[in-house]
Amino acid sequence: MNEYSFKIKEEKALTRSIHKAAVLGSGVMGSGIAAHLANVGIPTLLLDIVPKELTDEEKKKGLTLEHKEVRNRLSQTALQKLLKQKPAPLASKKNLAFIEVGNLEDDLDRLKECDWIIEVVVERLDIKKQLFEKVDKYRKQGSIVSSNTSGISIEAMAEGRSEDFQKHFLGTHFFNPPRYLKLLEIIPTKKTDPEVLQFMKSFGEDVLGKGVVVAKDTPNFIANRIGTYGLLVTVQEMLKGKYGVGEIDSLTGPIIGRPKSATFRTLDVVGLDTFIHVANNVYEKVTGNEKEVFEVPAFIKAMLQKGWLGSKTGQGFYLKKDKEILELNPTTLEYQPRTKLQAPSLQMAKQEKSLPKKLKALVYAEDRAGTLLWNILAPVLSYSAQLLGEIADNIVAIDRAMKWGFGWELGPFEVWDAIGVKRSVEKMKESNIEVPAWIVEMLESGHETFYKEEEGVVSYYHNGDYRQVETNPKVIDLKLLKKQKGVIKKNSGASLIDIGDGVALLEFHSPNNAIGLDIIQMINFALDEVEKNYKGLVIGNQGKNFCVGANLALILMEAQDDNDFEIDMVVRQFQQAMMRVKYSKRPVVAAPFGMTLGGGTEICLPAARIQASLETYMGLVEVGVGLIPGGGGNKELYIKHLESIPNGVEFDLQKVANKVFETIAMAKVSTSGEEARELNFLDLADGISVNNDHLLYDAKQLVLSLYESGYKPPVKKKVPVVGETGYATLLLAAQSMYYSGYISEHDLKIAKKLAYVIAGGKVPFGTEVDEEYLLDLEREAFLSLVKEPKSQQRMQYMLTKGKPLRN
Repeated sequence: MNEYSFKIKEEKALTRSIHKAAVLGSGVMGSGIAAHLANVGIPTLLLDIVPKELTDEEKKKGLTLEHKEVRNRLSQTALQKLLKQKPAPLASKKNLAFIEVGNLEDDLDRLKECDWIIEVVVERLDIKKQLFEKVDKYRKQGSIVSSNTSGISIEAMAEGRSEDFQKHFLGTHFFNPPRYLKLLEIIPTKKTDPEVLQFMKSFGEDVLGKGVVVAKDTPNFIANRIGTYGLLVTVQEMLKGKYGVGEIDSLTGPIIGRPKSATFRTLDVVGLDTFIHVANNVYEKVTGNEKEVFEVPAFIKAMLQKGWLGSKTGQGFYLKKDKEILELNPTTLEYQPRTKLQAPSLQMAKQEKSLPKKLKALVYAEDRAGTLLWNILAPVLSYSAQLLGEIADNIVAIDRAMKWGFGWELGPFEVWDAIGVKRSVEKMKESNIEVPAWIVEMLESGHETFYKEEEGVVSYYHNGDYRQVETNPKVIDLKLLKKQKGVIKKNSGASLIDIGDGVALLEFHSPNNAIGLDIIQMINFALDEVEKNYKGLVIGNQGKNFCVGANLALILMEAQDDNDFEIDMVVRQFQQAMMRVKYSKRPVVAAPFGMTLGGGTEICLPAARIQASLETYMGLVEVGVGLIPGGGGNKELYIKHLESIPNGVEFDLQKVANKVFETIAMAKVSTSGEEARELNFLDLADGISVNNDHLLYDAKQLVLSLYESGYKPPVKKKVPVVGETGYATLLLAAQSMYYSGYISEHDLKIAKKLAYVIAGGKVPFGTEVDEEYLLDLEREAFLSLVKEPKSQQRMQYMLTKGKPLRN
């Protein structure tokens, strides 16, 4: 069980905890929130309404409306759907055990067991108020109650409730899917106890792993208000400028720091019905020009009538026909071949490396792309500034909401800084776009940016002055830290940084964080430096992914040039560096997140501990490029399996070898940190951070804990192997798959090499060998496979196409 307690500042004896939660409503959002609570170990009661009719299946079973199975049907069905949904709401299927189902008639008295009750029922104020009246009768005093509404007034929901209910009531707006989307908007009412607000903010960040933004009780709060406005402005500009759906998406995606799904693919994923509901929510509550923008265009209403809702109905703005993806023509409502925007500024922007330079190249260009981007971006910047004070207290909250909720790389005010506030305001005035008075005053007073950074400290503009941006003390920002402290040493592939309290951090920053000689060199330097002057080392970074493996292009180039000696040297050096990590006198903690593949996993396995992000996708995937792990991964995963068996417990060595062989031969990749533990990439002593922003802090604390408890490196031990008889057993499965046509002849060749390494070569069953012997076997197998033409074809295909070739 995961319990979270927050002591209020005045050192009162009061401690607030969440031991158990209830989620009322088991739809997609309700069950998703319940799943995420289960992911962090909080037992959760999932309740929904009682069905009024029997299904045909229930009738066949002879059930009645009074049977518990029928009465709990909605929440029970939602529970089963969690196991099939993609992306998976559960970090591990085992987490389903934390969720208990029930219904809103028989089980309301169980709300007294819960410390947090979350309402996620239909978006109707009358229904929510009726439910809260019942909740008020059954909840215990002091329990927190919240609504996951996406825009209904929080104040209105709490009207008429008891004083204790109102003190403990607020909005907690999760974004879908709750496990993956970072934003959690918290909306207090005038009567919400400030201590409850502060507790929920800390709980959201520290336990649920969210980026928390406090929002005002206004229609659609922050992210949906601005995001929906931006989407509708884009649709209107498309119609006005006669752009195609595909043209819009080719400009409004990664090139401007937005997700790959851009505008219309995003709408297809969200669902047109959901989007229209959110737009109408604002339309009904605002006036003037704002109301005009939030009026849904006629062609979108026509799509709704036709049931073209997007991904869930198989067609929306896009339709997949055979292998071709077609786009909707909004004028004719017919599908046509997908188009891409062509413009000189777009080509120029693609040449730029930084996002601010890309934006500047586009937004001031006098071509078709520049005109479009200015016409959709400038109104959103102006609108965000007009809403300051109404939807949020400061620009930081607005920027964070858009980054965490909509996946924008830069928030509106950060974008404004990127394109130049002074220059863009002049252009806005020329374009008759409203510039709020406070921005004119800001510029007149000599302040030309919304944010400024001095010696690694970031401040934001607020009411005529700059205030330091508040961050959770558990957030370590490596970019800012390097500006504050500099680096101990760096090369093209990595930097060694002092992160305070006697702990150093080795950061990879090569392309894709791929491992080459530069990173190996820095690993060795870091270990020397840390053993002399530091308590321990964290290996981590804040790139897109932890590490996608070895530098495949370098390996392929050397292989094609028949440079056997060079490849042998690189692999040998990598193996030796990993042995140094394992037997370092100071504790080394690896902090993986995102893609942690091949060599990335090999760096983690020998560390004293691993502190993984909940979203860690870990695996030894070398077979996909025609190889086997060469940096010690086979050996370390095998040892990790052996060490997971409690002392004194008899075990089957062959079963251990089979399991390791299967994991590597099938290139199994975990879908979470928890699943990485189930695959034995992590053991019980390793940690998992739910909030990725806290990962480096948690890894640092783990280093300090190991150091302070008198850390000693592991003692070198011999490793028992299954030898020749075990090798034969391992091959049986691979050969049967080959003869059944499941794997190719080259797959079988790779499997034979892998089996030989896992088995420990030609030795009797149960022979104990040293690690260096296993590393030699591994390296020899790796080098022999590198020379194979079909392996080289696989490497080439991966480098050019980004996916494995089955040859």
